[in-house]
Amino acid sequence: MSEGLTMLDRFDRPLFLIGCGTMAGAMLSRWLECGLDPSLVTVLRPSGKAVGEGIAVITSFPDSLPEQALVLLGMKPQQLGSVAPELKTRWREDLTLLSLLAGVSVGRLEEAGVPRSQTIRVMPNTPVALGKGVCALYADSSMSEMRRQLADRLLAPLGLAEWIADEGQYNLVTALTGCGPAFLFRFIDALAQGAAELGLEPAQAQRFAIAMVDGAAALAKNAVDAPGVLAEKVASKGGMTREGLNILDEERRLERLLLDTLRAARDRGVELEKLAS
Repeated sequence: MSEGLTMLDRFDRPLFLIGCGTMAGAMLSRWLECGLDPSLVTVLRPSGKAVGEGIAVITSFPDSLPEQALVLLGMKPQQLGSVAPELKTRWREDLTLLSLLAGVSVGRLEEAGVPRSQTIRVMPNTPVALGKGVCALYADSSMSEMRRQLADRLLAPLGLAEWIADEGQYNLVTALTGCGPAFLFRFIDALAQGAAELGLEPAQAQRFAIAMVDGAAALAKNAVDAPGVLAEKVASKGGMTREGLNILDEERRLERLLLDTLRAARDRGVELEKLAS
């Protein structure tokens, strides 16, 4: 295991997970891979289903939460109503809350009994399991720098972790980074299907499309130039790439399509927040 993958081997804060769904489970798997001590982890899940070797699983709330723990809300947002009373009676000043609950604001969590100064919203996406995810974080201005740094340290092995200044941007960030993998998967599929319709064997077209996107993304990540500049550098005048870009760029068709896609996802997030509240 490389040095980069052992950045949590000296992390000594207890982690108390309330629920361990797909996203929370992916995050936990990555943390363990990066050296997190399993004995620090407790998972509360009514089913009692095992999570991993050395990890304690309980089916109901204990009398008290572990001292100095990071408490992660990893259940479904609609389950907050049943969890909140249990959490409220056990909450203390030494605890910090990390909430993965989509559409649940810091204000709503405060109503559930957790002060703003102890609450961090985290919006991860599925590539966190590979250490290539994006985690958008938000906390009230009253939160201490120590708590922010603790969250940074825990989330760093998952990929890019950045704070946003305005909680009102959460639905837009979610549309971009949380929904974005699905949009990209659709784009890859469309590239492969297009090549197949033009005569390439379908399975091979898919392999080529996936490998191309993987390599291009790596180039974009490590390049000094912005992606738009990189596209222009690939497209020589009168060449094949330019002919293809002319189709995408005509009347900004690709930009407009993705603008409409992000707007629809963002607006649905706003609607879901209203329904949840």
